[in-house]
Amino acid sequence: MPGEKTEQRKAEHLKICAKGDLGKITFTNKTTGFEEIDLIPSALPEISKDEVELETEFLGKPLAFPLIVSSMTGGCKEAGEVNNDIASACEELGIGMGVGSMRAMIENPALAYTYKVRDVAPNIFLNGNIGVSQLKGMDLEKLAGALNEVDADALAIHLNPAQEAVQKEGTTDFKGLAKEIERTVKKLSAPVFVKEVGNGISRETARLLVQTGIQAIDVSGAGGTNWVKIDAMRGKNTNAEYLYEWGVPTALAIVEARSVYNQTILASGGIRNGLDIAKALILGADLCSIALPVLRAQADGGKEGVVEYLTRIQGELRTVMFLVGAKNLNELKDKKIVVHGKMREWLKQRGKG
Repeated sequence: MPGEKTEQRKAEHLKICAKGDLGKITFTNKTTGFEEIDLIPSALPEISKDEVELETEFLGKPLAFPLIVSSMTGGCKEAGEVNNDIASACEELGIGMGVGSMRAMIENPALAYTYKVRDVAPNIFLNGNIGVSQLKGMDLEKLAGALNEVDADALAIHLNPAQEAVQKEGTTDFKGLAKEIERTVKKLSAPVFVKEVGNGISRETARLLVQTGIQAIDVSGAGGTNWVKIDAMRGKNTNAEYLYEWGVPTALAIVEARSVYNQTILASGGIRNGLDIAKALILGADLCSIALPVLRAQADGGKEGVVEYLTRIQGELRTVMFLVGAKNLNELKDKKIVVHGKMREWLKQRGKG
């Protein structure tokens, strides 16, 4: 049956991420770098916490606060309920989300229902998703049709060479894929952005992506969910441990990308609270995205669990902005920071571009 192997892989990924041991699916030693950044507290902020404004937008769609739920799942029967719960929560809170790789849906159109969320979330920003290695030779009319079928506002193209390198079904022919991204940007009427999957974007990669015409980059740095570990575990690949700490930490990936890319940057990869979001925005991100904690909140508490988790993060960001005296996101981005340790050394060696 078309797409059967892809569907099985999606179900395995979902089970591991939703219920797996966090220590076995996240980085062990490498961190996001946010712990090496201090904000400057204001003991006299001269604003009211109630007047702090969090609203922003992404690719023309409004967001109540600078967060979307990153692309996670779709393509297996279990994913339908997950996506609907998350989408319904995002609709209630006024933020956006992405669905997982649509390869399964393109291979087997009968799985399209697992990606469709507009019945419960008619107004949110919604992006579709495809792996960059799948673009080579792809009929882009089919991809455009899949986006239209789920009524997506944009397409995310995910970059995952490290994951593909350890995945038992992995595709490691990445030759010419920058041109494939450019071809996709030119062919589709929907906006296109690019995201890593947890190993980060370097300055060199961001510079290459500038040439493709994409409209945003999600740096998805190291320090959070570890897809090398996940697929090594799933495929019983015992020779992948040397790659378990591979990648550019999220905080540094933001700086690296911003040094050469002047359009929208999203920060993801280990974003876990409102303080992380504030630091990411000061470093140069425009908004953030979160995946794994939202998935686990849904697994534990359905839609209500997702709403509770995301509402807490929204409140944390508002509190941090109050404590540094920032009435809105533009004022927050102008705040100063102090950088320590490995992050300071990286910046010293790499410079700011």
